[in-house]
Amino acid sequence: MLNNSIKEFQKKSLKERFLFVMGMAIFLAYLILGLVFIFWKSMPIVMDFNYRIAFGVLLIVYAFIRFFRVFNSNNE
Repeated sequence: MLNNSIKEFQKKSLKERFLFVMGMAIFLAYLILGLVFIFWKSMPIVMDFNYRIAFGVLLIVYAFIRFFRVFNSNNE
């Protein structure tokens, strides 16, 4: 299964592979930023704790939405 995925990935054009890698990088950036907002206690941005949790969860949900969009566009 992994070999099939790698072969399909290599069949894509250079532009499609680049966009896939950039999409995954943006997914990771949003995921890490959401986790930073949730778990970093002494954050330099002054926000109420409840708002920090809500904003972190929102960023994580948005990261997974982007992940599924990139993953689905790669399967086509």
